[in-house]
Amino acid sequence: MRLSRYYLPVLRETPADAQIASHRMMLRAGMIRQEGAGIYAWLPLGFRVLKKIEQIVREEQDRAGAVEMLMPTIQQAELWRESGRYDAYGKEMLRIVDRHDREMLFGPTNEEMITEIFRAGVRSYKDLPKLLYHIQWKFRDEVRPRFGVMRGREFLMKDTYSFDIDEESARANYNRMFVAYLRTFARMGLKAIPMRADTGPIGGDLSHEFIILADTGESAVFCDKRLVEMPTPKKDIDFDGDLQPVVDQFTSHYAATDEMHDDTAFAKDVAEENRIAARGIEVGHIFFFGTKYSEPMKAYVAGPDGKDIPVQMGSYGVGVSRLAGGIIEAFHDDDGCKWPMAVAPYHVGLVNLKAGDEKTDKLCEELYRSLTAAGVEVLYDDTASRPGEKFARMDLIGLPYQVVIGPRGLENGAAEVKRRSDGAREEIALDKVADHIAAAVKDALRYD
Repeated sequence: MRLSRYYLPVLRETPADAQIASHRMMLRAGMIRQEGAGIYAWLPLGFRVLKKIEQIVREEQDRAGAVEMLMPTIQQAELWRESGRYDAYGKEMLRIVDRHDREMLFGPTNEEMITEIFRAGVRSYKDLPKLLYHIQWKFRDEVRPRFGVMRGREFLMKDTYSFDIDEESARANYNRMFVAYLRTFARMGLKAIPMRADTGPIGGDLSHEFIILADTGESAVFCDKRLVEMPTPKKDIDFDGDLQPVVDQFTSHYAATDEMHDDTAFAKDVAEENRIAARGIEVGHIFFFGTKYSEPMKAYVAGPDGKDIPVQMGSYGVGVSRLAGGIIEAFHDDDGCKWPMAVAPYHVGLVNLKAGDEKTDKLCEELYRSLTAAGVEVLYDDTASRPGEKFARMDLIGLPYQVVIGPRGLENGAAEVKRRSDGAREEIALDKVADHIAAAVKDALRYD
């Protein structure tokens, strides 16, 4: 993509109400634009990141055996009255009355609707288990939306729902999602630590939040360092096999948010040199809630003995739009973003330091075509901006690599290649640049 044709409204000044790094940088880099309190338009650069995050989430859900669908954003109030949540949910629910005076709502979550869809189509235990998911925009009328896309009112979520005949089968589906989440976040360059979560009024003992460590995290977290060092399950893991050992491995060490933290247990169970007390950001939450919805909504199946029994259910959420902010919180410096390759809006920024110069333009065009043909996503800065402005803009948007070509490089027969993650620079012969970058991108995108 040529920057001269792109829509990238970079801001020189940081908006006064942007309190955390991701909010500041997403606004300044022209990734998002605020259209209302907690409501953002995703501009081209931010939208590319969002779609890449969404695709990784989708691929890992599919690999785990979940089946994608799509539910409406507008739901009928009657469904929520069946579950007893319509009046109990609170003011965060945006309630709507249509022209026929029917009560409706903009969905903040989908337990009721998926239960209604399930009960209409599944009658027998022989049709279980089921794992259904969708990726959908939701709305919760937060009283104080803040931190940009980290806590907005409108947000993109992946929700998976499981349906099982008994608790043993439900645990197997829970474990599938547990492992799928470990892999999902690792592919984005993140180390997400599963932590015991408060089950609240739902009860049960199956609930984990997946937390990434970041200095600007919203929650205090406490964990054993060995969790951070644990290897991610491999791509070829058998989701139809016994996943309990993997779950046990990741839950055998202390890990808790401040709501669940026990100072005494932390000191007793974790050696001093392994104790991590930090800040964290929740990027996923998995939950088993049994028959909380199936019983009041009569989502029954005929069991082996022919008698109707309520199905056991679980829900599994990933904050897709929230992750865009979370990744920036984990990977940035004072100059801007540092995108991991898998979610970067483009793999490389090609910087023409003397746009309009025949030789420089010709070489940049050739390199642009070569990189694109090799499958590398290139944002080509062919504008007439000053060099300092070009460098600052590239650092702000944080593409993994920058390739800089100017008159001095032409004389030396080399281009300067900068790696954004650590600032490392090297001079590479002009005829080797395309192969070098293509190989680096391919290597960075490889995952086990």
